[in-house]
Amino acid sequence: MKRFLEIGGVAAGVVLIAFGVAAIVLGMNGKNTVSSELKNQQIVGTPDMTPKGIKAEVAGQPWAKGVTLPTCSVANEPVNTGSEARCFAQYMRIHTLEATQGVPYALMGRYVAKPGTPASQLTPDKATSNEKYAVLDPKTNQPVENGARNIWVTETALTTALNSSYMAQQMATFGIVVGVALLLSGFGFLILAIGGALENNWAWKKEEKPETAETKTASPIGV
Repeated sequence: MKRFLEIGGVAAGVVLIAFGVAAIVLGMNGKNTVSSELKNQQIVGTPDMTPKGIKAEVAGQPWAKGVTLPTCSVANEPVNTGSEARCFAQYMRIHTLEATQGVPYALMGRYVAKPGTPASQLTPDKATSNEKYAVLDPKTNQPVENGARNIWVTETALTTALNSSYMAQQMATFGIVVGVALLLSGFGFLILAIGGALENNWAWKKEEKPETAETKTASPIGV
């Protein structure tokens, strides 16, 4: 039974080391994939993508009150990492709020409103979602779509992709950390298993007492 436990400890250590190496390799591949894909997009931060620059840009605009501004910086820098991608996405949100005067997608009207549309039929961006008050396209005789609304569609798609790259890189980093932990655990199992076996053998030998001359020549008691 003791021998079985020793072999099991060694086997567990080897398996943990193998899983640790695999986790580290997969994590490194994940980080490299994120970095190479971002490089292929050739994204470069605009000059205003600094905390100081964006603060000055939105200063005095009513919609900017209470809006959390980015604290990172990617101005004139290529976006090659997940952290830089997340930072770029934060500035994209501010730029989109600038373009729509702080009105989010959910509050924007679907159509361009006619002149003289009642205030009750206008959305916060001065558009309308009521076809009755929408400007009609003379060619199709259909309501004209609110083009500014599409800015949010594009922004949401791009920032989701950028934030996904950040999440992917964080997961890859976590995988590397887990891999290191598995490696250390594996080596620990091996040390305990091998060290325990050696110690048991040493203790066993120490307990064996050599036969003395007295024990060999013990005389029987006669009657």
